Amino acid sequence: MQMKDAVDETASIRGRIPMKTVLTPIMRRKQRYAALPLFAALRDERLPPRVRLGFMPAFAFFVMAFGDLNRYLLRKEPAPDPHQARVNAHTREDDHHWPWFLEELEKLGWSRDTTFTEALRALWSDDTHRCRLLMYELCAIVDTADGVERLAIVEAIEETGNVLFALTTRLAGEVQAQTGRELRYMGAHHVALENGHMQNGEHALLIGIGLDAAKRRRCVAPVDRVFDAFDAWTHEAAREIGRLAAPPALQETP
Repeated sequence: MQMKDAVDETASIRGRIPMKTVLTPIMRRKQRYAALPLFAALRDERLPPRVRLGFMPAFAFFVMAFGDLNRYLLRKEPAPDPHQARVNAHTREDDHHWPWFLEELEKLGWSRDTTFTEALRALWSDDTHRCRLLMYELCAIVDTADGVERLAIVEAIEETGNVLFALTTRLAGEVQAQTGRELRYMGAHHVALENGHMQNGEHALLIGIGLDAAKRRRCVAPVDRVFDAFDAWTHEAAREIGRLAAPPALQETP
């Protein structure tokens, strides 16, 4: 076992494993996630910002359903324990971001490029099935999880978002410089709120939780499932950027 994975000695003596031993595999998976081709494409300065952000309309199913994931699945009222209460508080911060996304569909002209029927056909097409499966998998992961496990799940989801939005924020800034239009969902406004979670002491609260060995395993297992689902989706998103970056004669209709 590597030193960074070693269990805190004091906690071991007490027979409890600190929650930070769940955060370690989360950060390891985050590093692997950040190295995927989608994020290389988002950093590719040969492509215009709008092209690099062009996968976002196909991400609409996830964005719109994310509010429901927080409101109806992650949240449990009344909270049966303090851990679920923390989850509930987090969901109230994350369940209302989708209106910013709709603003951006308008600001970037994407809502003018299609009809309602065409949009539905695209969102439920084979080309976007990984986006849908990502949300369905998150719902399945959350369904049987208790409060502590949901805290780990939320943390894993947050870290995938940190990777994505750190890059879209730069692109949103370029779009704003070119057009004067602020992109709140893809830009600094969203990132500032996510960073506020950490400033409010969420990590410190997590680290202070004590687990037994079985509970630690039950926290790590859904974390891996979260990252696996996001990993699969990124390849779909990267393909969409590649399609948009291709010369018009080579582009295929989605």
